[in-house]
Amino acid sequence: MTGHAKANIRILFALTLVHFTGDFYSSFTNPLFPLFVEKMGLSLTQIGVIAGVNRFLAFIIQPMAGYYSDRYQTRLFIMVGLLLPVVFIPISGIAVGFWTLLAAVALGSVGSSMFHPSVTGMVPLYAGRNAGFSMSIFNTGGTLAFGVGPLFITWYAARYGLSALPATMVFGLAALVYLYFTVPSPESEGMRHLGFIGAVRESLGGAWKSIILIWAVMFLRALVGQSFMTFMPVLYVQKGFSIVSAGMIFSLFTIAGTAGGLLAGHISDRIGFKPVFLFTHAVMAPILFLFLKLEGGWVYLGAILAGAAVLASLPIGVVMAQTLAPKGRSMVASLMMGFAFGLGGMLSPLVGKLADLTSIQSVLTGITVIPLVTLPIIACFPSAGSR
Repeated sequence: MTGHAKANIRILFALTLVHFTGDFYSSFTNPLFPLFVEKMGLSLTQIGVIAGVNRFLAFIIQPMAGYYSDRYQTRLFIMVGLLLPVVFIPISGIAVGFWTLLAAVALGSVGSSMFHPSVTGMVPLYAGRNAGFSMSIFNTGGTLAFGVGPLFITWYAARYGLSALPATMVFGLAALVYLYFTVPSPESEGMRHLGFIGAVRESLGGAWKSIILIWAVMFLRALVGQSFMTFMPVLYVQKGFSIVSAGMIFSLFTIAGTAGGLLAGHISDRIGFKPVFLFTHAVMAPILFLFLKLEGGWVYLGAILAGAAVLASLPIGVVMAQTLAPKGRSMVASLMMGFAFGLGGMLSPLVGKLADLTSIQSVLTGITVIPLVTLPIIACFPSAGSR
């Protein structure tokens, strides 16, 4: 494993572009749920199933993908992984029913799971001395994609229809050509000789208790974020907003999360991770509660504040875990961004079922108390991250 004293901007840009491109196409599904409901007559439970399968395949299996990407030093996981969402997520626009839609989303989600561990594990190698800020920049690629992607695809689908979605894959294929000539091969973390369980043990080392605490907070944060991101478009269409306006609310939520993540990463490089975690999770609950109570044009401001609060701690959770367990960058990243994020999203069917029985508004209101549960866990975090 080699490090670089100065940040390699060219490679960091390429890794961020991989993140942006893959998540740009992955972001199409949630904002289009209202149109899929209209076209296919899907229930909220079915929407939850699609979202849950998406999260499972895109995130839960990331630790295994991270293990194999370390075992076999090849760019195949990055290039094929990026190709799948670029091709199959647009194909979902011509799905004729629940099962074909589920299959298209599932194939795109598998690709997302393939490229995330490798590229996330490579960021610290080319970050120089600013690991927190560099990871925030990398994370910006994903959160920005989840910001502009919904805005683009809701406009596009409203103008041209769901059947025109396959034409959008041309942008991703063009990016793939550039990335093929730019992205380097991943570097081994020295655990090729170990089995999967052995690789996990070696990755965590003596920091395993702290890693579990961080993972628990990341999981609960993901449950809150994924519940809002899955059902927010449907909720605001039900409230009378247009599909494009609902896409705008979704985009503002995620773009604000990009800004929040950058600021959190910058501050954590100076004062450490723990204070930033405590502040963002303390303000998250009241901000989300206020967001759900706002009406009219105030909803857009609420989306900005809510997104910034919910997504700010995502990059620093990854970097903190990598700092405590530097032997397994890809594995630890997959546990924080993949397993935690995906397991939180896998509960979407349960959230959808509760929403069918009551309402989306009441279920999301109940979820706003979860960030308060994380505060005692964060209080047990070790001090790390400040220069």
